[in-house]
Amino acid sequence: MAKPNYSFEKRQRELAKKKKQDEKDAKKRAAREARNGTPTAG
Repeated sequence: MAKPNYSFEKRQRELAKKKKQDEKDAKKRAAREARNGTPTAG
């Protein structure tokens, strides 16, 4: 029986977490740019 490759599994989890965080940051950045791009009274 083959033994599990925990290093590979950990790396995949880390990559998935990083991808999710990057997407979240990009969404926040887009919202911030959209908000700052519109003229405001002030």
